[in-house]
Amino acid sequence: MPPTVEARPRDTRGYPVPAITPWEGEQPQFALTDYERSANCARKRLCSVCNEVMPRGPVWRVVGAAESAAIGEALAAGRPYRNLAPTLEGPGHRACMLYASMVCPYLARPNARRGLSAAEPDEMTEHVVRGAVRGAMGAVVAFKDYEYAITSSQVLFRFLEVVEFLPHDTADAHLEELRAELARAAE
Repeated sequence: MPPTVEARPRDTRGYPVPAITPWEGEQPQFALTDYERSANCARKRLCSVCNEVMPRGPVWRVVGAAESAAIGEALAAGRPYRNLAPTLEGPGHRACMLYASMVCPYLARPNARRGLSAAEPDEMTEHVVRGAVRGAMGAVVAFKDYEYAITSSQVLFRFLEVVEFLPHDTADAHLEELRAELARAAE
């Protein structure tokens, strides 16, 4: 576990709560994203997992099956991948996203299913349906940078220029990469 994640507030089971996760009373709502927290992360270039500043340079995010496949196909064909559709998921540090890909049940396994539906589905969240399966390959992806827009109801992100692509069927494939990243950070 990255030290910055280890320092996060915990739920009653002891799980660290990501920076963008909303709380309902004493209970974090893991499958949801808090508008104000996400906007704060976007504005201040804070990691959406640990809430610490991301230095200039690449930012990472975990992607699901469809985007992973599109990125993989573009890279295999020698074409740049263009992320034209905005997403609600903000970026983070490399170690934080490697860790998140392994501990989030939905991100970690191809047969994982969403536990909750989007509170108020719209064109951005209509796919966020309870019981939806993640699908085949996911990935942890680094992008050269990101852009964001803060609307009255959403924080939208677009990611620019893939610089690292780490696909996975099950995210435990990233364990050695996470260990190496934590060792580099500790030096």
